[in-house]
Amino acid sequence: MIMSSLLERCPGQYCGRIQLENGWSDCGPCPRGYRVNESYACTRCEDELDSYSWFYLGFMAMLPLMMHCFFIDLDAKDRKFSRKQLILTACALIEVTISAIVCILLVEPLGEFRLFSCPVRKFSDWYTLFYNPTPNYEKSLHCTQEAVYPLQTIVLVFYFLCFVAMFVTRPMVNTLLEVRGKAPIYAALYFLPLLVFIHALACGLIYYAFPYMSIAISMISNAIHYSMKLDQSFKALVKSSLMEIKNFVIICIQWLLLAYGIIALGHHYALLFLVPFPSIFYIFTVRFTDPAEFREVESRAN
Repeated sequence: MIMSSLLERCPGQYCGRIQLENGWSDCGPCPRGYRVNESYACTRCEDELDSYSWFYLGFMAMLPLMMHCFFIDLDAKDRKFSRKQLILTACALIEVTISAIVCILLVEPLGEFRLFSCPVRKFSDWYTLFYNPTPNYEKSLHCTQEAVYPLQTIVLVFYFLCFVAMFVTRPMVNTLLEVRGKAPIYAALYFLPLLVFIHALACGLIYYAFPYMSIAISMISNAIHYSMKLDQSFKALVKSSLMEIKNFVIICIQWLLLAYGIIALGHHYALLFLVPFPSIFYIFTVRFTDPAEFREVESRAN
């Protein structure tokens, strides 16, 4: 039997050989769940998924949930939580949670709440399609594979399960609880395929940038949330933040998203003490940016 250390070199970065009963195959793509090693042999992915990759999967799971909540709130058009909004939000949370759990249980090792993986080594691991070699500048050798198993396909399966779960649970909610929510469902028919498209194109970029994206989304949504308040006075903003349940919940979610990004970076945990800072900064500086203040100063000057 030929040892893998004595295998002839394969062209390209991701072409390898599969061990057969009577030896080794020609150079080609590794099967799903395998990756080529330094000896050009396809080896099974049996490493435990690292914490950063778990955070990445958590971020990808939060995206459809945040989109669901946004369109449910947009359809509600109410300053307070209504019965309909609470039920639909809980329904979206259940859909995403069940989809995530089922998705993990369907991936190796089957039936366990852990994942075997091939570690991400470099950016090109996400885009093996663009690294198919052309030996002697003749015919291309197609070695496209999931080198970052299972981080690409598991997200796509998750979005599909979210789609299925929505079409199972929403009619039941409509029938049993008499809660109608057509607009959020129609919105999901657009944003779920859009998320699939974005993941297929930019999964590698998102993997390296998601902590910063989480921080940016939190801070931008925080600014938009406060800027939409009709009364921009210091007292009114503080009162609405603490006394109105819906506003308090939204602010807490924004803080959790900011904390998630900081923790995912894996260092400088002391920055968690600054999680409330964007909200505090906006409230204390709003008097310097309120257009009403500028109009008042202009009127006095005239």
